[in-house]
Amino acid sequence: MVTVAKTGNEAMAEAMRQINPDVVAAYPITPATEIVMIFAGFVADGLVDTEFVAVESEHSAMSATLGASIAGARAMTATSSQGLALMYEILPIASALRAPIVMPEVNRALSGPINIHCDHSDTMGGRDFGWIHIFSENTQEAYDNVIQAVRIAEHASVRIPAMVTTDGFIISHCMERIETADDQDVKNFIGEYKRENSLLDTAHPITAGALDLQDYYFEHKRPVAEAMRNAKDVIIEIGKEFGKKFGRTYDLFEKYKLDDADIAIVVLGSTAGTARAVVDELRDKRVKAGMLKLRVFRPFPAAEIAAALSKTKAVAVMDRSDSFSSQGGPVFTEVRSALYEVPMKPKIVNFIYGLGGRDVKMNDINSVYDALQKIIKTGKVETAINYLGLRE
Repeated sequence: MVTVAKTGNEAMAEAMRQINPDVVAAYPITPATEIVMIFAGFVADGLVDTEFVAVESEHSAMSATLGASIAGARAMTATSSQGLALMYEILPIASALRAPIVMPEVNRALSGPINIHCDHSDTMGGRDFGWIHIFSENTQEAYDNVIQAVRIAEHASVRIPAMVTTDGFIISHCMERIETADDQDVKNFIGEYKRENSLLDTAHPITAGALDLQDYYFEHKRPVAEAMRNAKDVIIEIGKEFGKKFGRTYDLFEKYKLDDADIAIVVLGSTAGTARAVVDELRDKRVKAGMLKLRVFRPFPAAEIAAALSKTKAVAVMDRSDSFSSQGGPVFTEVRSALYEVPMKPKIVNFIYGLGGRDVKMNDINSVYDALQKIIKTGKVETAINYLGLRE
């Protein structure tokens, strides 16, 4: 292990260098540009064996990455916001064709209005395309998650693509101290990749991307759902193996002072760090506050979350995106559904926050915990869907 100072983008690029993919096809977009820019430097300097394809759009980037993966290559790309949205057409094709692509994705608000700062609307817009979604709280997790994602996506019982996210500018451009592994250790951990049913295996020809109408379309989509279910156990298994090898163990989510908590928030991404500090302050005041930091949004760990929150009295789910469904943010609707069968379920409330990169401060999160204490006192949720920090 080597301790270095890196930004989130630098850390993800370094993980890609150590993975040494066969093909990277990419197009620049703020704030993810640096990831592939730094990696292109590794290619130019001969530090990787990667074929780098500079394409004319993100749609082409995902198309080229998918083609390389189907041909048998270990293929990667990276993007953000409108770039991810331009890839939307190809994302469900990648999962349907069981292409284990790994894509660093820097969370940024979707236009319009035009905005280059962080929220989770880009990732959440692609939540039902058959991709694994792994969120990172900080630079260390960004580095670790990219490495693990390769093993997860390529696992024989999974074989679907994965995106690893960081919060734009908050993580992508901020420098932190992290531990990086030895190149050979990373190489040994991920292993060599050999795709089953390669398009270039002429001895065993296959069809990819065929027209698939009423007769078999349903049967060919069902395995993607099964692969997503399988991914949950694989993520846990790989997280434990990573911990034994590198000293940092990962799970579907992290519980922070949650076991005896009366009130708790569910959050993902960089906001978890701020929330952790608020929990510590509240505990010093003898308030039984806790936090559940969601790491894996797809596959959604519904049963595990329900068990973790079942002893709390009131829960706030913090969403850094809005579903525009009038039923709350995407994380809130998932968590509320997960709690449906819990006999003594906690009261649950939604706070949508931080859209377009608006800061969320300790005072903001304190106000969420204040609202939860009020819910316990009154036994009522007056407003289920709230907008935190919104100017009147």
